[in-house]
Amino acid sequence: MQSTSPSLVGRENDLESLVGALADARAANTRTVVVSGEAGIGKTRLVAEFLASVPADTLVLRGQCIDLDRDAPPYAPVVAVLRALVGAVGVDAVREAAGAAAEALSVLMPELAPVADDPAAAARGGADRLYDAVAGVLGGVSSAHPLVVVVEDLHWADSATLALLRFLVRVLESARVLFVVTYRSDELGRGHPLRSWIPELDRSRRVSRRELPRLTRRQVRQLSTALLGSPLGAADLTVVVQRTDGVPFFIEEILGCEFDTVDALPDTLRDILLARYETLSEPAQRFLRLLAAGGARVEHELFSAVSDDDAATIDDAAREAVQARVLVVDDTAYAFRHALVREAVHDELLPGERMRFHTRYAEALEGRQGGSRVDASAVSYHWMAAHNLEAAFSASLTAMDQARGAFANSTAALMGERALELWPRVPDAERLAGRSRVDLLGETAYTLRNAGESERAIALVDEALTACDSAGSPDVYARLLRDKASYLANLGQSGSVELLRQALEVIGGTERSVLRANVLGELAARLMLDARFADAVRTADDAFAEADHVGSKARMSVAANIRGFSKLCLGRVDDGLADLQLAGELAGGNDSAELRHQVNLSDAMYLLGRFDEAVRIAEAGAARARERGVERTSGAILLSNVVAPLFALGQTQKAEAVLDRALELDPPIGFSAHLQRIKLEATLWSGELQLAERLLRSWRAALGLQLRIDAQSRLGLARVAAEIALAGGDVSAAWRELEPLLAPGRVRTFPPYDLPLLATAARVIGAARGGSDRLGPGTDVDLGELEQRVAAWSADVAEWPTAPAYLAVIAAEVGGERHRGDDCGLWEAAVDAAGGPGVPAQVQPYALLRLAEALAGASDRAAARVVAERARLAAETIGLGLVVRRVDDLERRVGLVRPVGGAAGGGGASGGGAAVRTVEDDLTDRERQVLDLLAQGLSNRQIAETLFISVKTASVHVSNILRKTNTSTRTEAAFLARSFTAR
Repeated sequence: MQSTSPSLVGRENDLESLVGALADARAANTRTVVVSGEAGIGKTRLVAEFLASVPADTLVLRGQCIDLDRDAPPYAPVVAVLRALVGAVGVDAVREAAGAAAEALSVLMPELAPVADDPAAAARGGADRLYDAVAGVLGGVSSAHPLVVVVEDLHWADSATLALLRFLVRVLESARVLFVVTYRSDELGRGHPLRSWIPELDRSRRVSRRELPRLTRRQVRQLSTALLGSPLGAADLTVVVQRTDGVPFFIEEILGCEFDTVDALPDTLRDILLARYETLSEPAQRFLRLLAAGGARVEHELFSAVSDDDAATIDDAAREAVQARVLVVDDTAYAFRHALVREAVHDELLPGERMRFHTRYAEALEGRQGGSRVDASAVSYHWMAAHNLEAAFSASLTAMDQARGAFANSTAALMGERALELWPRVPDAERLAGRSRVDLLGETAYTLRNAGESERAIALVDEALTACDSAGSPDVYARLLRDKASYLANLGQSGSVELLRQALEVIGGTERSVLRANVLGELAARLMLDARFADAVRTADDAFAEADHVGSKARMSVAANIRGFSKLCLGRVDDGLADLQLAGELAGGNDSAELRHQVNLSDAMYLLGRFDEAVRIAEAGAARARERGVERTSGAILLSNVVAPLFALGQTQKAEAVLDRALELDPPIGFSAHLQRIKLEATLWSGELQLAERLLRSWRAALGLQLRIDAQSRLGLARVAAEIALAGGDVSAAWRELEPLLAPGRVRTFPPYDLPLLATAARVIGAARGGSDRLGPGTDVDLGELEQRVAAWSADVAEWPTAPAYLAVIAAEVGGERHRGDDCGLWEAAVDAAGGPGVPAQVQPYALLRLAEALAGASDRAAARVVAERARLAAETIGLGLVVRRVDDLERRVGLVRPVGGAAGGGGASGGGAAVRTVEDDLTDRERQVLDLLAQGLSNRQIAETLFISVKTASVHVSNILRKTNTSTRTEAAFLARSFTAR
């Protein structure tokens, strides 16, 4: 019989999906296909069949994840992909494709480091720089050669590999790259990283999944016929189906056994897996047992180093195993035909064999000259398997250092925790480690924090604090307190300020030190983020003086930066800007200090209403962050500082493009919170209320972490969430969002964030008075008292440069005889104030809408009609679908007839008689263009691409067309368009 079927059975649709994905990728639409299924289901066979059909001009790059329990070397499959790429196009082409980020690749492959480059450059770049470099290489090379990147057995991948792959899948959009990844779905136990990784990928429209099911009885018959050359009888087929459960690999293995009757076939899975192995000679079995100790794939060079046999014996054994369909080989390595067979053979090792074989692998890997950076974790694995604890301890520490150098923080933390577990069992551990146990606890905690495991980091730092003598080692103790403060902040937990103050007490005030300057700076930053600006200024003063004494200009810059922004928010605008300028001068090329300066300076310009300056500064900072490899962290904050003023300027299309690009970078929550809040607000203003509600539900839990430590997030999210609730007509829900921030006894102000929040609060009050005169069931808040509280708070922030427009809106929201927000004069004043400098572009269209509603309520229909058209035109210009829909509702509710001249210019409120118009005359030039495209059957996205506008703007135009043409569907509108053309 044949050992494998010549044809692929039961996977025709999956193969077609892969072929289609490649066609898309070749057309510069990056695609990812995730192939999953239980062990033996045929994932590798499907991929092999697909790769056999790939066009000759396409480069296939394969990476195999390594089965070493939790000790998989970081980035192992990515290194394999890069080595294959270097082999295909050469080192120079890969360096050129990586561009300025090429030095970061030396973390994975030292030979890719640019000639005569700074050896510390890669380390300075960080993980983001490495990610950008890999993305640049794949995207750059794909412009000349389409790429298929295959990563198999992702269930064995380390966290660093998963993070990099997630980045590549999300960031590469128009590269000619197809990613194909496989994993065993039966390996995803509770807590497995793929359980969260896969759903994250599913959010991308460029990702598709293929879950391979077991074969049906008919398909088992088809496969067995292909293998045996003739069909099985019904009874025999039933036995095969029962013993294999329709898993293709098991079917091939069980039918590959020599048998006279089906009853003689192996019964258990173990018997099936070992059936071929047990037919081999003793030398071949010994070869496979030693190979199984090495992992899923073992290089011939490494195997020769660990084997006692001569080359001829190794070749004979390997050839026999290949012929028996147990082993597969390529140009340089051996691998079991299936990982399940490797696991079964490894389980056959006797205790003595296990210790000897793993010892040989560990010694061989340690003895490699100029070995790969990823060998150390494998060495640790083998020493642990060999039960040599002292050697495993030393290897784990080496692996920890190497993993940190490669930004593989999860692997580094794992190695650090292993060393800590082994510490009490290893004689003279402190000498071997070259550090104290307290130091190792602190290092491992720091690495856990970087790996996103702040809770575990806190547990370790607490253990270190317990073991550390604060009197004997005050600096060590203070550093641990500082670190714990940082970890608490990462989790959104309180206590950071108290810990930093405790650290200062431990250090004492008699000696100046870099550590004291650092702790003071961090304390000032925490106070600033919590809007405790007066305390922040005083602490930043101390931090500045301390940094000046120890000669650290970078820390002086950070202190001046925090002090300046805090002064600004206290209303000392000129003093604050002077300090911010000083911070920029002191940064002096220090990347961290300069980026922190650009973050706060651009934010200051935005909050002061100087939107053009804010965009310019933030764009420069974002470009610098990208160059320095921190686009997903500091760069994400700077991109949010680009997006916010762009929206405020009314440059909606550009803002949306930058915002979506920034979110695609998948920044950590501490850096993405502001982006998500802006996305919520932009989505609401565009009129996509249901999407805004869904995003808020999806993001609220993660955003909640920021609320405890960041006043901007607290105030900003409460306001946006309340606005979403108001747009849905739920006044009670809006009040619940605002209530915690409007409680009596408020102790501090944050003017630029207070003002829009107070405007929303005033709107809630007005909406409540216009309804049940209550804020919701079970709520006994006195609306009059709340209105007075809002008025008092407004007076406290009235000196802020942008206050006049907000104060006018606040007054109008609660104006009128019954405080329902229906005073026409107040809304006219709000419209005028909103047209002044430094006011977000969304405010005036909204004020015009409210004025139109007030005029309609006062029965001045003619004036209401004119103002409503002004509101519509202003809203359409910058894509405010929410306002456009409110204007539509107003027109329907009170029966406004639109004026002949479209938007009102200076024609007066009465307007005179209406001329006879056709429906076509009522459309703007842009709407006629959109209608023509509708008639051609184009979607909103296709219309947007054709007219170079955003999808949201196209959606607004389509809604306007349906309303103006009195049609209810796109089809009706398209039919009407064709009738226009016919005339």
